[in-house]
Amino acid sequence: MPYIKKEQRPQIDKLVQPIIEHVKSLPVEDQDGSINYAVTKILKNVYPKKYFHFNRALGVLTAITQEFYRKIIGPYEEEKIQENGDVE
Repeated sequence: MPYIKKEQRPQIDKLVQPIIEHVKSLPVEDQDGSINYAVTKILKNVYPKKYFHFNRALGVLTAITQEFYRKIIGPYEEEKIQENGDVE
Protein backbone atom coordinates (compact mmCIF):
# COMPACT_ATOMS: atom_id res chain seq x y z
CA MET A 1 0.00 0.00 0.00
CA PRO A 2 1.18 3.57 -0.49
CA TYR A 3 2.40 4.40 2.97
CA ILE A 4 1.89 8.13 2.90
CA LYS A 5 2.15 10.16 6.09
CA LYS A 6 -0.82 9.75 8.39
CA GLU A 7 -1.59 13.46 8.33
CA GLN A 8 -2.04 13.28 4.52
CA ARG A 9 -4.60 10.47 4.66
CA PRO A 10 -7.73 12.24 6.01
CA GLN A 11 -7.90 14.69 3.10
CA ILE A 12 -7.55 11.92 0.53
CA ASP A 13 -9.99 9.69 2.44
CA LYS A 14 -12.53 12.51 2.45
CA LEU A 15 -12.28 12.80 -1.33
CA VAL A 16 -12.23 9.06 -2.06
CA GLN A 17 -15.06 8.03 0.29
CA PRO A 18 -17.88 9.35 -1.93
CA ILE A 19 -16.45 7.38 -4.87
CA ILE A 20 -16.29 4.22 -2.73
CA GLU A 21 -19.87 4.69 -1.60
CA HIS A 22 -21.07 5.32 -5.14
CA VAL A 23 -19.28 2.28 -6.58
CA LYS A 24 -20.59 0.04 -3.78
CA SER A 25 -24.13 1.23 -4.55
CA LEU A 26 -23.90 0.10 -8.17
CA PRO A 27 -24.89 -3.33 -9.44
CA VAL A 28 -21.88 -5.63 -9.19
CA GLU A 29 -21.60 -5.85 -12.98
CA ASP A 30 -21.01 -2.07 -13.14
CA GLN A 31 -18.51 -1.78 -10.30
CA ASP A 32 -15.33 -2.88 -12.11
CA GLY A 33 -15.91 -0.55 -15.04
CA SER A 34 -16.58 2.35 -12.69
CA ILE A 35 -13.36 1.73 -10.76
CA ASN A 36 -11.45 1.44 -14.02
CA TYR A 37 -12.99 4.71 -15.25
CA ALA A 38 -12.13 6.57 -12.03
CA VAL A 39 -8.52 5.37 -11.95
CA THR A 40 -8.04 6.07 -15.66
CA LYS A 41 -9.51 9.56 -15.25
CA ILE A 42 -7.10 10.30 -12.38
CA LEU A 43 -4.07 9.00 -14.29
CA LYS A 44 -4.96 10.90 -17.46
CA ASN A 45 -5.31 14.14 -15.53
CA VAL A 46 -2.28 13.79 -13.25
CA TYR A 47 0.39 12.50 -15.60
CA PRO A 48 1.46 14.67 -18.57
CA LYS A 49 1.29 13.12 -22.02
CA LYS A 50 4.92 12.11 -22.26
CA TYR A 51 6.39 8.63 -22.37
CA PHE A 52 8.36 9.22 -19.15
CA HIS A 53 5.14 9.95 -17.27
CA PHE A 54 3.29 7.06 -18.90
CA ASN A 55 6.02 4.82 -17.47
CA ARG A 56 5.49 6.41 -14.06
CA ALA A 57 1.76 5.70 -14.29
CA LEU A 58 2.39 2.07 -15.26
CA GLY A 59 4.79 1.78 -12.33
CA VAL A 60 2.10 3.02 -9.97
CA LEU A 61 -0.44 0.57 -11.39
CA THR A 62 2.06 -2.29 -11.13
CA ALA A 63 2.88 -1.39 -7.54
CA ILE A 64 -0.84 -1.25 -6.70
CA THR A 65 -1.35 -4.69 -8.21
CA GLN A 66 1.56 -6.25 -6.37
CA GLU A 67 0.79 -4.63 -3.04
CA PHE A 68 -2.92 -5.52 -3.26
CA TYR A 69 -1.94 -9.13 -3.84
CA ARG A 70 0.61 -9.10 -1.01
CA LYS A 71 -1.61 -7.44 1.58
CA ILE A 72 -5.13 -8.59 0.64
CA ILE A 73 -5.22 -11.59 -1.71
CA GLY A 74 -2.21 -13.52 -0.39
CA PRO A 75 -3.44 -13.60 3.22
CA TYR A 76 -6.93 -14.54 2.01
CA GLU A 77 -5.49 -17.44 0.00
CA GLU A 78 -3.47 -18.61 3.01
CA GLU A 79 -6.62 -18.51 5.13
CA LYS A 80 -8.46 -20.63 2.56
CA ILE A 81 -5.57 -23.11 2.36
CA GLN A 82 -5.77 -23.55 6.12
CA GLU A 83 -9.54 -23.91 5.90
CA ASN A 84 -9.78 -26.22 2.87
CA GLY A 85 -6.32 -27.69 2.33
CA ASP A 86 -3.77 -26.99 -0.38
CA VAL A 87 -3.85 -28.21 -3.97
CA GLU A 88 -2.37 -31.70 -4.11
